[in-house]
Amino acid sequence: MYHEPEVIERFHTDRGDIQLQKREDHYEIIYNGTFLMATYNGESERLLVSRALERCKNPCKIMIGGLGVGFSLEEALTDSRVSKVDVVEIEEAIIQWNRTYLAQVSGHALDNPRAKVIHTDLVKWINETHGTYDAICLDIDNGPDWTVSESNTGLYSEQGINALIKLLRYNGVISYWSATESTEFVDYLKLFFEEVEVEAVPQPRGEPDYIYLASSPKIKH
Repeated sequence: MYHEPEVIERFHTDRGDIQLQKREDHYEIIYNGTFLMATYNGESERLLVSRALERCKNPCKIMIGGLGVGFSLEEALTDSRVSKVDVVEIEEAIIQWNRTYLAQVSGHALDNPRAKVIHTDLVKWINETHGTYDAICLDIDNGPDWTVSESNTGLYSEQGINALIKLLRYNGVISYWSATESTEFVDYLKLFFEEVEVEAVPQPRGEPDYIYLASSPKIKH
């Protein structure tokens, strides 16, 4: 049976409208009228992080692009080797929802002293920060072929990929989340990295989610 969602909060931002709604026991986030994320299945968001950490010999410092409903952050904090997680999130509403309505979903991950949320535009920030990371995990919009915010397309460009490589420590890994399969993006990543892996994550309904893992940059810095 279809249940109409209950709108919890809606905000208008410079990038458009963002809405938190509740459907039975779960929350959904809608961005400019497009479904963005929900709390009913976080397997692929967790795998985005765990698969990257598995490939790191010493994942001490992690960066997550996109806070979402907190699944990826919570997963990073379950690894005792991780001493710091920087989460870059552009939407103030998403940060506040993670501190209130969504706090229990992620085990109050934002309250963990190892977690730091950075409220800014990720595309801009990666070109300005001097930090470096053992793993960079990106869950931005719905993936390289389906960006809800046009500015985020820069993450998947030559400039964006090279900016991320500069933030990557030796033996580091970059992981990308996507709601759709993109063989074109995989081929593009192979221009920049010696090792590129793809993992399909089956979903209860609809097509699988995809995780793209890239390591061993061809450009040394």
